[in-house]
Amino acid sequence: MKILLTGCAGFIGMHVAKILLLRGDEVLGIDNLNDYYDPELKQARLGQLKGYSRFKFMKGDISDRSFVEDVFSAEKPDRVINLAAQAGVRYSIENPHAYIQSNIVGFINILEGCRNNAIQHLVYASSSSVYGGNIKMPFSVNDRVDNPVSLYAATKKSNELMAHTYSHLYKLPTTGLRYFTVYGPWGRPDMSPWLFTSAITEGRSIKIFNQGKMQRDFTYIDDIAEGTVRALDREILQPYKVYNIGNQQPVELMEFIGVIERELGQEAQKEFLPMQPGDVVATFADVGELKREVGYEPKTNLDVGLANWVKWYKDYALSRAEQE
Repeated sequence: MKILLTGCAGFIGMHVAKILLLRGDEVLGIDNLNDYYDPELKQARLGQLKGYSRFKFMKGDISDRSFVEDVFSAEKPDRVINLAAQAGVRYSIENPHAYIQSNIVGFINILEGCRNNAIQHLVYASSSSVYGGNIKMPFSVNDRVDNPVSLYAATKKSNELMAHTYSHLYKLPTTGLRYFTVYGPWGRPDMSPWLFTSAITEGRSIKIFNQGKMQRDFTYIDDIAEGTVRALDREILQPYKVYNIGNQQPVELMEFIGVIERELGQEAQKEFLPMQPGDVVATFADVGELKREVGYEPKTNLDVGLANWVKWYKDYALSRAEQE
């Protein structure tokens, strides 16, 4: 197949692209390489893909309507995976317009490209943040998600509603994936594993919100990427689907930090702070539907996943230091 993959230089995007390329698909990758975080990391991820003959990269922004129309018209992909988005719950409080431009305007451009070019299937990134302040655990795709607590979450819920409309009106098969706290090699610098690891190794204190009384369904990147490709391949019995994709094993934040400390052989200096606006206390994914319908089965436990993460971080930080 020929797959259009937006956000290909992103954390999840790079890993998904590798799976598709290794199995023989042709991947057309799009990314705007913005500076929300270090563009050099995005370029390094792209470097992992450019050795594949079936990979083609185009720099561009999905919020640019004419660019998206031209890509669909010229490249004629069979299926689309839309992972391009303005990420981050906290940044959405500081810069709301970036989220509307990328996550709403960009997504309607992708939907229109799919509708007008007979795309077989669109898979897109939603988020566990759509559950807002839900206290019923685990989070089920059958739960109501009408009370987002951040603009980021609101845009992801909007994506699900927009996709539902296109599936209903135009019979476009769409699959939304509510990702739960992804971590692992090549992760983002604004996420907790990187923030904690860099601070500990550099002798800075780490900020622990809600006094550490938080839980997250941390999910290793290889499991996330494999599940994303399984969702792309799903048998289209229903044109519209939304799945949770997580580890189904919530972990106490202090336990998570403890594993990083053990892997680094250093204890963190801890600064305990109140809850942040837009954040939630706990996440816990019910992934039953994804297991039943596409055979998803997360395999990586926290000890293995964080050991892989810390090793990668040390290698990457060392290589950057040598370059400088």
